[in-house]
Amino acid sequence: MEKKQGTLVLVSAPSGGGKNATIRALLNRFNNSTQLVTTTTRHKRPGEKDGIDYHFISKELFREKLVHDEFVEYNDYDGNLYGTQWVHLKTAQEEYELVFSQAEVNGKKHLDEQKVPHIAIFLVPEDFEILKQRIQKRGGTTADSIAERLVIAKQEVAASGIYDFPVVNKEGELEETINQIVQFLEEKTGVLSS
Repeated sequence: MEKKQGTLVLVSAPSGGGKNATIRALLNRFNNSTQLVTTTTRHKRPGEKDGIDYHFISKELFREKLVHDEFVEYNDYDGNLYGTQWVHLKTAQEEYELVFSQAEVNGKKHLDEQKVPHIAIFLVPEDFEILKQRIQKRGGTTADSIAERLVIAKQEVAASGIYDFPVVNKEGELEETINQIVQFLEEKTGVLSS
């Protein structure tokens, strides 16, 4: 009997919307799960590790991989390229019941276009001012970059209707957000949390 392939669960949110914190919490709740590590051309932030937070590569290598169709989905965001490589997805789905990945709205659209089976969750910010403060707290961004990210965030929120489960991620209430997502995933996949 062939082993059932793990379910790809996409988690999207605007910059500063809590994707990493949400995925970390979901990994703690679902035993047989993993996070798919995204490949990017952006520079490492303090404390980030290659192969754990992202696969950091040059723009030249990223473009070469694009030419060879090595990406499930990819996106150009704020001057940097981000994408999910087929090899990483297939390996993770062979080993785990749930494979969490973060991607932007364009990444979700690429998955839809390529008919890649997935469940998509969108973390809706409760307030754009709070979102701006979160982005500023992270550091490493200029005022212009923050303004650009907020413009993109408004466009992303407007497109969140294409997701299976948009959920408001309120400041200081991550546990409630996680509980809602866990309940949705249990119902949708039959995979039970611990």
